[in-house]
Amino acid sequence: MQATTQHISLHEVQRATGYLKEVASLTPLLPNLNYSEQYEATILLKREDLQSVRSYKIRGAYNKMRSLSSKELAYGVVCASAGNHAQGVALSCQRLKVNGVIFMPSTTPLQKVQQVRMFGKEYVEIRLIGDTFDQSKENALAFCEKSNTTFIHPFDDPKVIEGQGTIGLELIKQSHEPIDYLLLPVGGGGLAAGVGSVIKTLSPATKIIGVEPAGAPSMKTSLENGENIALDHIEKFVDGAAVQKVGDLTFEICKEVIDEMLIVHEGKICETMLELYNRDAIVVEPAGALTLSALDQLSDRIKGKNVVCLVSGSNNDITRMEEIKERALLYKGLKHYFVVRFPQRAGALKEFVADILGPKDDITHFEYTKKNSRETGAAVVGIELKDKRDLSVLMERMKEKQFFGEYLNDRSDLLNLIV
Repeated sequence: MQATTQHISLHEVQRATGYLKEVASLTPLLPNLNYSEQYEATILLKREDLQSVRSYKIRGAYNKMRSLSSKELAYGVVCASAGNHAQGVALSCQRLKVNGVIFMPSTTPLQKVQQVRMFGKEYVEIRLIGDTFDQSKENALAFCEKSNTTFIHPFDDPKVIEGQGTIGLELIKQSHEPIDYLLLPVGGGGLAAGVGSVIKTLSPATKIIGVEPAGAPSMKTSLENGENIALDHIEKFVDGAAVQKVGDLTFEICKEVIDEMLIVHEGKICETMLELYNRDAIVVEPAGALTLSALDQLSDRIKGKNVVCLVSGSNNDITRMEEIKERALLYKGLKHYFVVRFPQRAGALKEFVADILGPKDDITHFEYTKKNSRETGAAVVGIELKDKRDLSVLMERMKEKQFFGEYLNDRSDLLNLIV
């Protein structure tokens, strides 16, 4: 049997397909009319958001656990995760009747904790330890050493990679035409390594594009430098694909199978999430919108082509929707924050509303910096525009009438206190 890369064999991926029939869904490959028309291409969505745990993570987690000996399973398994991987391990524990301990940061939203408990039932114990994923992972690894349990890594494990690679076999069978471009989200690299290995073996002409959030370009940085590099700081908004360092094994494989890495601004990802919901009634998490968010960067190359975008998951917390909308508006240049200094004259606030704002401008945030200085003090004001070209006119009126204090969109340190 031909090997996919020096690390992962096609035979083992096919074996994983057999195992996954016990727990995972064969997710559909569906054309999207809106994006196909927009980019003058055939845009197909591989809908892993419709998977049994609403993400592809069940594939790798279950395949890893299925590979363990009966003795190893008897000791139980451990993982650290704040989201999709935890749910995949939990369902695997329940189906295989294996005890598992899942470490999650104490900051994990209750909804995600409840999902893990629901999938794992009586076979899973949840431990909320540490404020961050890294702290939770350290505790999980320490527990493994003491208890002789097996750690189920979220991405940097051959069996996990082979499990994710089963998506590649499905794509080959489901696509009626050769795939010209395949876009894959990249976090730790397990998905890209697995699917990329299969596709490069069975469809070598396919261009594989990896996509990362702009605030966590760990794979792109590592590939450009020729070594696996840990980023000093990452933006964690795209929590399903934001890691400081990709896996050592996944890095080596991705060097072979990824043709190009793209990064996408978090605001663009939010815009895509809202488009999918409003136009297609598709609910995705931020990582699930990564590949579609990158299509703009390929628009000249993909016209007339067959393009597959992998939609990785739909575990999005409804409480994040206001933040998602806010980030999208900021990205599109439609939401702006100012420090407004009201002149020392009566009726200044009324004048600001009547004479400074345009007829289509809306105030969406208003907060005095000092409660005892109303009408004559400074305030933080958020304004939503209908057309981003109206910003310059608005700022000119504010300066002319002596209302302008400071433009906060360029001050990320201050803007983060508001958004």
